[in-house]
Parts: sequence; C-alpha cells; structure tokens
Amino acid sequence: MSLVGKKFPSIAVDAISEMGDNLKINIFEEATKNNKKVVLFWYPKDFTFVCPTELHAFQAALPEFEKRNTIVIGASCDTNEVHFAWLNTAKNNGGIEGVTYPILADTNRNLSSILGILDIESSEYNEETDSLIIEGSNVTYRATYLIDETGKIFHESVNDMPLGRNVNEYIRMIDAYTHIQEKGEVCPANWEAGKEAMSADRLSTAAYLSSN
Repeated sequence: MSLVGKKFPSIAVDAISEMGDNLKINIFEEATKNNKKVVLFWYPKDFTFVCPTELHAFQAALPEFEKRNTIVIGASCDTNEVHFAWLNTAKNNGGIEGVTYPILADTNRNLSSILGILDIESSEYNEETDSLIIEGSNVTYRATYLIDETGKIFHESVNDMPLGRNVNEYIRMIDAYTHIQEKGEVCPANWEAGKEAMSADRLSTAAYLSSN
C-alpha cells in the first residue's frame, strides 16, 4: 500500500554517524523539528555490489540536496558495527569511505516492516518450533522516500535489488515539489527547474500542450 500523502512513521531507529557515533534517528522529527525535507534511501546490504555505487552517488550530490534544504539519510538492516566497518573501507576496495551522512541500522526491522519494503516471499508459522519461518532474504529493496517539512511523504519508489537509482531524479522531484509549495502551480511531465509550469485548470493545460 502506498504511503504517499501520509505522515512518515514517527519511530526512532538506531543509526551511525561518519565518525562512528551511535545515534537514534526519528525521520519524522528530522523533517519537522529541523523544518527540512528528507530523502531516505534504503539499500539491501553493506559490502555488496550496486549498493556502494548508490551511497557514493548520494554523497556526490550532497551539496545539491543541502542547497535545497534537504537532509540525506541512508538505511539498511545491517548493524552499526558493520556500517562502521564499511565506512572505514576504501572506495577502491568496494567501501564507502568518504560518506558523511548518517546511516540507519534497522536491525530489528521495525521501520522497514512498517514501510513494507522487506524481501519476504512468504511466511509460515511453525507450531512445532513456535516460530515464524520466512522465505526470502528479509532485507530491504531499494526503497526511496521524499518527506516534506511537515513529515508528509510526497514521493516513494521501490527498485528491485539489481536496479540502481538515478539520484538526479530525486533532485528534480524536490525541485518540482518546492515549486508547487512556493508557486501553487503544478509541474507537467519532464519538468525541470526553470521550465514552465501550469495552473491546475483545463485552460492552462491546453495552453501548455499547445506550446510544447
């Protein structure tokens, strides 16, 4: 079920800073208390293959997000200790050394379960062992959430494991949403900052289509 238009769950999750400090981060409060937008991106596992390319891509774009009053936060179900080991592994050895934004460690899977982004093919209760048997990796897909200053989710997307994200698209989405907030206009297909937007009415749409 889509969470777009709803408030992001207000739940504190373990996290780690670039310096190795153990943190508790509540994404909803990061947005509302700091009056900032948040981009939260989930990836499956530390020390894997597509994942470090994404973490470095978000790091490279960090100045662009900061210019847009936006906080970047990564997340997976790995522990803080594993995160810190990866942060101390050189880029040319598959590591994420140089990443400066915090990374959530949702080891109990409380938040990822609420969001419904875990790779669970099926689950079955086993009476004999009094346990839930899960089929699937039980790690997260490449889910991304854009959250506004009120804690509302205005964009969500989920990629399968092999599909890396285009970070520039999230910058474009933030630009579009900010334009809507500031101008009260709506943004047509392929809109980019500086391009013509529309009023939310039939005549404006007709005029836009006529000129494009």
